Amino acid sequence: MSAEFDQVVAEFQRFEASIRNVDDRFAGLGAMQQELTGLRASAASPDGGVTVTTGPGGAVLDVKFTAAALAKGPQALSTALMATLREAVGAAARRQAVIVEEHMGDDEGLVEQVLETQAEAFGTSVEELRSKLAEETTRQEPPAAAPDDFAEERVLRQADAPSPPPAPPARGGSAGDSFLRTLFDEED
Repeated sequence: MSAEFDQVVAEFQRFEASIRNVDDRFAGLGAMQQELTGLRASAASPDGGVTVTTGPGGAVLDVKFTAAALAKGPQALSTALMATLREAVGAAARRQAVIVEEHMGDDEGLVEQVLETQAEAFGTSVEELRSKLAEETTRQEPPAAAPDDFAEERVLRQADAPSPPPAPPARGGSAGDSFLRTLFDEED
């Protein structure tokens, strides 16, 4: 009976450890979601004429063209845009995989799967994409400031700024009130 009890206790301890592992993983989901929401990846065409910024899931957030890029004609612009778009979407996917792997663990080899898939799709090597990923993670763009983050804004009025005009003196009502009074006070 003691051996059976020890076995039940050991299984229960393994179960508790599994629950703690799941709890630890889920505890970081909020932070992971916040990082993913703030994810931005930018790519520029080799000549700098086209710049594309993407977000989570490869969502296109911004596309910019220089006058020189627009002057090249529709076919050249289309080619540059598509290549730059693929690069920005690929960078976003790589960063997204890194964020998920950092928070959820490397059990599935997610980053490697993304790199292998992209290497095949883009006709390049995993090593080249791995070096791009290393570059991207060292020069990540700073996250966008929260809308209520006033760290870089002046909160108090500057001493040399003109003061607001004084309020008009109170006259017992607005101009509209006066008009209505005179309208109804007049006899026909």
